[in-house]
Amino acid sequence: MLRQAQHERVAAPPQSTRAAILIPFAIVTLIWGSTWLVIRDQLGVVPPSWSVTYRFVVAGVAMLVFALMKRESFRFDARGLAFVAATGLAQFCLNFNLVYRAEEHITSGLVAVVFAMLLVPNALFGRLFLGQKLGRQLLVGSFVAMAGVVLLFVHEARIDPSRTTEVLIGIGFTLAAILSASSANVLQATDTAKRYPMNATLALAMLFGALLDGAFAWATTGAPVFEPRWSYVAGILYLGLAASALAFPLYFGVLRVIGPAKAAYSSVIVPVIAMLLSTLFEGYRWSPLAIGGAVLTGIGLVIALRARRPNR
Repeated sequence: MLRQAQHERVAAPPQSTRAAILIPFAIVTLIWGSTWLVIRDQLGVVPPSWSVTYRFVVAGVAMLVFALMKRESFRFDARGLAFVAATGLAQFCLNFNLVYRAEEHITSGLVAVVFAMLLVPNALFGRLFLGQKLGRQLLVGSFVAMAGVVLLFVHEARIDPSRTTEVLIGIGFTLAAILSASSANVLQATDTAKRYPMNATLALAMLFGALLDGAFAWATTGAPVFEPRWSYVAGILYLGLAASALAFPLYFGVLRVIGPAKAAYSSVIVPVIAMLLSTLFEGYRWSPLAIGGAVLTGIGLVIALRARRPNR
């Protein structure tokens, strides 16, 4: 009986293949796969930092209403407030200001491709700060997926080699955004994060992030600027409500179950979605190199998600 019970425990499927994880994972991936194209439309008349500010004002208010409806407590001690401030700074201020600026220099598809590198610092930071081991299957899946990302990156880089400086600047902003986002991801996987209600925490973090975004925008670009164009307003609402107020609670809920390394695989499949949308709306042309990269990212995702969660 003991051997049978042990065998059942060993044979049980990893948590990352359960519907309770796969469904929110799929929703987040589909939403975030579309945001790169929407962000691109936000650039132009309104400075990027003001667009980020409006996005998280909308998201923070929506999360606040939702947390109040669920009657979550907003009583945070000093440790909780510090956690809120760190999340707001890393995730909702630095990360998105850097991403929006990256898209001023390179295409939305290339930003999405580079951002897929998020799984690397997530896995390393998870090992350093959370003591999570990097299993062989997770490493194999990461290697296969990153090979696909490299093929996609090479394809993008070949499109216009004359813009080398612009591409490097855009990639630099994206890499800095990745480190900031990864820091916030690891924070969400700590025991401290589990001490406080998620929706109330995210509401305060988003509003604090919006406050920092607004202060930075005012200091660097002057008074608020708004574009009353219908697509701009619709983009703010979509990014604030769907891509932030809906997606972040789902993503962080998944992250707390399967760990930051495997949760970051949403950023690996996102470039494929972003490029499919770019094909429809921006005339993106697929080459054999790009198709091979997309196939490899999908294979790597499947391998990694079937790996068991790294042990604490």
